[in-house]
Amino acid sequence: MDNKLSKNAYGGIAGKDYVPYISNGSKSGGNTVVLIIGIIMAALFAASTAYSGMKSGLTVAAGIPGSIIGSAFIAIFAKQKGILGKNLLQGMSSGGESIASGMIYVLPAVLLIGSKVSFLEGFIVGAGGVLFGIGIATLVYNYLIVEEHGKLMYPESMAISETLVASEGAGESIKYMGIGFSIGGIITFITNSFLNVANNVISYVNESFYKWRFEVEVNPLLLGIGFIVGLDVSLTMFAGSILANFGIMPLIGYFAALGQNGTNVWNNPDVAINAMQVKHIAGSYVKYIGAGMMLSGGLIGAIRLIPTIISSIKETLNAKSSNSKGSLSAENLILLGGIVIGFIGGFMVSRGNILMAIIASILSLFLALLFVIVSGRLTGTIGTSNLPVSGMTIACIVVVTSLFVAMGWKNLQCNRSLLLFGTFMIVAISAAGGYCQSQKVTFIIGGDKNEMQKYFAAAGVVGVAVVIGVILLLSSKLVMTGDNVQFALPQANLMSTLTAGIMSGELPWAMIIVGAVMGVVLFLLDLPIMTVAIGFYLPIATTSIILIGALLRVFVEKFSKSEKEKEVRISNGISLSSGLVAGGSIIGLIGIIFQVTGLIKGNGPSGFSASNGMAFVILIVLIIASIVPILKSKVKNAE
Repeated sequence: MDNKLSKNAYGGIAGKDYVPYISNGSKSGGNTVVLIIGIIMAALFAASTAYSGMKSGLTVAAGIPGSIIGSAFIAIFAKQKGILGKNLLQGMSSGGESIASGMIYVLPAVLLIGSKVSFLEGFIVGAGGVLFGIGIATLVYNYLIVEEHGKLMYPESMAISETLVASEGAGESIKYMGIGFSIGGIITFITNSFLNVANNVISYVNESFYKWRFEVEVNPLLLGIGFIVGLDVSLTMFAGSILANFGIMPLIGYFAALGQNGTNVWNNPDVAINAMQVKHIAGSYVKYIGAGMMLSGGLIGAIRLIPTIISSIKETLNAKSSNSKGSLSAENLILLGGIVIGFIGGFMVSRGNILMAIIASILSLFLALLFVIVSGRLTGTIGTSNLPVSGMTIACIVVVTSLFVAMGWKNLQCNRSLLLFGTFMIVAISAAGGYCQSQKVTFIIGGDKNEMQKYFAAAGVVGVAVVIGVILLLSSKLVMTGDNVQFALPQANLMSTLTAGIMSGELPWAMIIVGAVMGVVLFLLDLPIMTVAIGFYLPIATTSIILIGALLRVFVEKFSKSEKEKEVRISNGISLSSGLVAGGSIIGLIGIIFQVTGLIKGNGPSGFSASNGMAFVILIVLIIASIVPILKSKVKNAE
């Protein structure tokens, strides 16, 4: 058998006539060992994604790193399962990651509005979303995966398939992931994410006439994200930060200095408006302009999806149902489970308001159904990494918030319920994207789609439990304000600002509208609104280190002598960067858990260890340690 996909894998033939990579023998890649390994991988990717996503506002798809790590585990523990077992492991990795990528956008907002959520409530709502998303996506499987073969390209699915087919070379990728994990783990261990014995933030703040702030957080996981997402996304985000910190912030500071004594910051009566520092301008004004930008970006994105929604629904209704007799009862059972658990969750979070439970549950199920289908189709076009989950969620949240306001449900408890309904919807949307991507890989490789469905569902439920656990463990760190903020939470902050502001009537509409207008201008200029808006909202310390990671990738590309050498180096660089993300996020998560539980205590760095000089040293070490192995890879692989 040739270790490459046939050209028909990319189209040129009807889906029903496609011959998969594994065309003979058993289609099963699963057993108890594979299931256990998959659950562990799903939990690790869920925890890693939850931590890194809440910190950076960006998430990294787990399909390719999952296939690389899965290849190593299969080779050690279940060699007889071969590529089909590897496929299940990459699918379960995607299951854990995709759930985390959704939940962290909304669920932490419950904490940000000053409320609480129990593990059971979050688990029921999340598990219902997982099953509903998978169930709806399974009903349209034949249309999205088979009938649209070659039309919906599923770019990330094809990349994962190619990785699986070439998996005998996974040892090299594992080596670079290990290097990255070690670098990320060691640097994270000595900085404030764990031991806090060395400063890792380069900071320059000007509080005089022209107020500005420039910072770089020397964080391995953020540098790894920058290398993976590339220059276009990183530079666009950084542009948003430059506009916020060197454009809007100094402008507000200039006019605020002209204010009269006795006039205070609108949401902080202890601070006079003419005595505001940079942190006050950022937290009380710039933040809300950024929220307006994200809001307009999400709504514009949702409006632009209307033709896709209409065509997807029409084509789905006209598409032939699956001919697989064995799968119908299973898919109906999962969908029914999602609906039932969704309603149970609706009654739990409504806290005795029967009318809210019924109406909001029905509306949430309907909106989730629409956007699950859109999510599956968009995944086939742009992949899960670029899936506009934020935009779809904002559209859902705005509709449900309008219902709550119309019904007079406006207090804190109602806002909490609203956000938990939103959690159900975003989990269903994000789960559907990851599920369709994994099923496309299964179709290309030749696995059993019913088996993938069950394994992905198990991974998704595990992911829900892990993400809720991470959020609850870090709850005290998530709600910090001022200079103590450790997690940016841009999307969750937007959700809390939007829903709480609309319900209370205290939303600073002037700033929201300014941000929305800026978003419209970006749209008219054909610029990526959400990417700029997230950069505007995020601390510049975050976007600057992400940009440095992207510049390292540019450096590698420019100093490669041939296309083959560049391809090998970038591939190894992505593996190393995946290790940086994993090491930085997992070790960082463990460190913060130790801090929260009191196992680690300390006064923090002092002297040179607390200076910008130490942060510069760590940055130089991080850059050299990351770039040297990538550049050395040319000798062995480029020949």
